[in-house]
Amino acid sequence: MSDERPEKPLPELRASDADRDRVVERLRDAVAEGRLDMEEFEERLEAAYTSRTYAELEPLTRDLPAEGAAAAALPTPGAAPGSPWPARIGGSGTSTSAVAVMSGFQRKGPWTVPARFDAVAFWGGGELDLREANFAQREVVINCVAIMGGIQITVPPGVEVDVRGIGVMGAFDQRVGSSPAQPGAPRVIVTGFAFWGGVEIKVKPPKSPKRPKLSKGL
Repeated sequence: MSDERPEKPLPELRASDADRDRVVERLRDAVAEGRLDMEEFEERLEAAYTSRTYAELEPLTRDLPAEGAAAAALPTPGAAPGSPWPARIGGSGTSTSAVAVMSGFQRKGPWTVPARFDAVAFWGGGELDLREANFAQREVVINCVAIMGGIQITVPPGVEVDVRGIGVMGAFDQRVGSSPAQPGAPRVIVTGFAFWGGVEIKVKPPKSPKRPKLSKGL
């Protein structure tokens, strides 16, 4: 007698907390992708948390493409035609952390920001330049710990920045300016802790390519 269960759970089986959490996460992604508005999201969210069986959970994501399936084939929802952002979202992070203890670190040029990046500066400094970077996901988190040190984060215009860090005799200084978030652009959440140190976030356009010098006499 086989103990194998069917690949697709039977509708009458009880759903677990993990099953409900997976549905909720897919609904959140659908909001970020522009597939659901907030009213629809709130209705489905409530239904997800009160669902008891797979039969009650399944309809909540039935009209949504499988996670990652549509993203590879379709442009980023909300992105304007010709937007560079879809081509810069996706892939694996180049590195997941950087530490400076009485020293320094840099991440700049072409690199891929992971879903979460941890940066630590203790009596030192660090620079994270995202102007030429790609992003593993549409939303990434940069967690900064600056103790008697400093971390500088530079983002290109159009990137949405959400600063949530806490400063104690230190500060998270957001110098984002008036650059509005562009449709389809990544969202960077900056969290962490600064003690007698600081984390500075600023917006700067990407560097212009250097023009070759002309020879004299031309």
